[in-house]
Amino acid sequence: MTVLTVTQLNTYVKSILDADRNLSTVYVSGEISNFTNHYRTGHFYLTLKDDASALRAVMFRTEASRLRFLPENGMRVLVRGRVSLFPRDGQFQMYIDDMQPDGAGALHVAFEQLKKKLAAEGLFDESRKKPIPPCPMRIGVVTSATGAAFRDICNVLGRRFPMAQIILAPVQVQGASAAPQICDAIRRMNAKKAADVLIVGRGGGSVEDLWAFNEESVARAVAASQIPVISAVGHETDFTICDFAADLRAPTPSAAAELAVPDSMEERGVLLSFQMRCKRALTARMEHERLRLRQASRLQDPKRFLEHHRLVLDSLSDKADHAMHRTLQSTQNRFALLCGKLDALSPLKVLTRGYAIAEKDGTAICDAASLCAGDRLTLRFAHGKADCIAEKTEVESL
Repeated sequence: MTVLTVTQLNTYVKSILDADRNLSTVYVSGEISNFTNHYRTGHFYLTLKDDASALRAVMFRTEASRLRFLPENGMRVLVRGRVSLFPRDGQFQMYIDDMQPDGAGALHVAFEQLKKKLAAEGLFDESRKKPIPPCPMRIGVVTSATGAAFRDICNVLGRRFPMAQIILAPVQVQGASAAPQICDAIRRMNAKKAADVLIVGRGGGSVEDLWAFNEESVARAVAASQIPVISAVGHETDFTICDFAADLRAPTPSAAAELAVPDSMEERGVLLSFQMRCKRALTARMEHERLRLRQASRLQDPKRFLEHHRLVLDSLSDKADHAMHRTLQSTQNRFALLCGKLDALSPLKVLTRGYAIAEKDGTAICDAASLCAGDRLTLRFAHGKADCIAEKTEVESL
């Protein structure tokens, strides 16, 4: 009977697994769980599982650095690697060399992940967008010097706004060095304040060809630019992270040139229209002033001019005096009439004709029935009064 140590057994099993050519390169599909991104070492640790089983897996830093996306729990993936045993823990596991999202391309997943991340930071917010200058005189272009995009931009700018200066920052627009060059060109343009607006982009191509404009570094450089940026990457149906970070997205490089500058012919038409309006307004004003001058020239003698206006003032003054006199006379006549009516209705006026007012306790007596024999009365005359006693009363029937 042979007794093995744990290490000997694990080493033996590992040697069997490593010697099996069927396990040296295997493809496994499954769902990621227990994912750990070990930041210190750069290794990825995860578990692949399906409905019935689970498989421990590791992806070392060298292989992990080549991924375009970041694995996440719950993501279904297709992995390639080898199966072996980790002797120290006796753990059967898979060593992953490559990983692809199952059902969606790695670039697509990376695009969506970065888009979600930068949007959460507010990098795409409309409040961060800078307005494009209405009439920029220096147009900065960050693209390939030999590409069709630059030629298209130059043709459009030359046709629409030939007085603008085109400043090219030549860069590679695809490949590993493209993103660093694009970022550096944007920073240099800003540092030198070399342009009033920047066009950043390239012509069409595959997703891989356009990928430099999906890099996080490019998006952050575009968002940090103090010079307004127009993104012009690919064709109208192509969207990149650069498009979302830029102040304005153009569907093509030619369209970016059209959005960057006004049409000089249209502006010339506006200026000519304004010139004609100014000319008409100036002609009308001159005609008005000429008419005033002719009217003033007829008054050759200032003394006669003053006398004429003095006569006008005298006439107006006489009219005002007559109107005031008529108004006063009418008011006096009306006042006298009202005084006559008031005098005719005065009780004192009645008394002067021989009538008297009988009062009892200060109240005028109008009916004999209100008196009794022996009541004291006061008779008020036009001049003076007399105290009396009623001896008897006689009531007349109606």
